[in-house]
Amino acid sequence: MGRSARNKVARHKRIMEALQVNAAVRVGELAEALGVSGETIRRDLSELGNEGAVSRTFGGAVAKPVLHEPNWRVRHDALRAERGIIAELAFKLVHPGDVLILETGSTVMHLAEALANNGRDLSVITSSLEVALVLGRNNAIEVHLCPGILDAREGSVVGAEAEDFLERYNATTAFVGSTGITTAGLQESHTGIAAVKCTMLSRAKKRVVLLDHSKFDQTSLVTACPLTDFDVMISDRPPGGDLAAALEAAGVSVVT
Repeated sequence: MGRSARNKVARHKRIMEALQVNAAVRVGELAEALGVSGETIRRDLSELGNEGAVSRTFGGAVAKPVLHEPNWRVRHDALRAERGIIAELAFKLVHPGDVLILETGSTVMHLAEALANNGRDLSVITSSLEVALVLGRNNAIEVHLCPGILDAREGSVVGAEAEDFLERYNATTAFVGSTGITTAGLQESHTGIAAVKCTMLSRAKKRVVLLDHSKFDQTSLVTACPLTDFDVMISDRPPGGDLAAALEAAGVSVVT
């Protein structure tokens, strides 16, 4: 991701954080706080409005309800058949000798269970304590667990220490999930997980997103990365409409 894109992601994050504190924000106040022009803020608010994250008002914006996911253990028991199919398709991309990166999340956990049962001669780097424990059942998998700040709700670690740790590795394939996906990119309800996700994707030759159909067109707190930051999306059904067109334009291969 270029500097301009990173700056925009950071501004969007700050705007959404401001809306968590105040139900409404003004263009002038945001421009002063972020040190940019009013036109830049208006453009940011327009993009966030198109994503469904905010409602535009005259001179500013107001918050919309943001999607918050339940605890990962609750999510793990939902759509089990669909996520099992996604895990099977993802497992076909794994070969003996691969170095894998696995994120946290319910769908990624289904892949971890498949790897624990049938994986051979693999090295896996993960930010998820739960994924690490599942993979630890298989002696043919070497597990590297990220250090960092514990997020007990997600059973994973976040923060600069985790991101710096990931920067040391060169992976064959990264498998990540997400709170949702829109034409703007992958969505996250947790800014720390969003940052770890971006780092993971940057460290792999092949970048794969695992998402069931319930995540299509779902906006959350922050856009973690654009669609161009990954190569493959595996799902239980193909997306349609603008999302399908955006994925095609970004060169993302959709596997169902």
